[in-house]
Amino acid sequence: MKGKFVTIEGCEGAGKSTQLKLLKDYLESKKENFIMTREPGGTILAEKLRNIILHFDEEDICPLAEAYLYAAARAQHINKLIKPSLDKGKLVICDRFIDSSFAYQAYARKLGFETVKKINDEALQNIVPDLTLFLDISPEKSFLRKGGADKSDRLERENTEFHMSVYRGFKKLEKIFPERFISVDVSGTKYETHAKIIEILTKKVL
Repeated sequence: MKGKFVTIEGCEGAGKSTQLKLLKDYLESKKENFIMTREPGGTILAEKLRNIILHFDEEDICPLAEAYLYAAARAQHINKLIKPSLDKGKLVICDRFIDSSFAYQAYARKLGFETVKKINDEALQNIVPDLTLFLDISPEKSFLRKGGADKSDRLERENTEFHMSVYRGFKKLEKIFPERFISVDVSGTKYETHAKIIEILTKKVL
């Protein structure tokens, strides 16, 4: 039986790491057959590409090259980890996936939705999330809650307008993919957000 694929999305500082840790503890307590992974990353090669994407400062990475780097990491990730895990019937939870490419590269970098889709069509290998949870909080609020940007992260160092474009991009995706893309209000406590996530997962995939 094919497993289920769930992706967690959000702007910088939205609380993904916290929610993923709470979700991991919950799934372990329920003895679910699952793995957790991330993008870019998840395999040795993809993690090396992640380091380039997020921390390469020797020259500017042009938007098109950035999009291809993400797609290359994604192709390796899917081929070596995500698809084999799904084929074994596992629940796969991924911190970011294709929707981040749409939000960051298509909208914030202004490459356009169709360009980013075309770049990723073969990389995806027909793997589409069964469910995408978007932790919905504006960049102004998320950075305030986080205590500012991580200056070592190339993307977090971008200006406020860039991060607002990312947020607006995610909100557009909610309308493009209503069958799988669900926004989760994260204005409450981390435990209130966790409860909302578990309720959705229980209805949709568990």
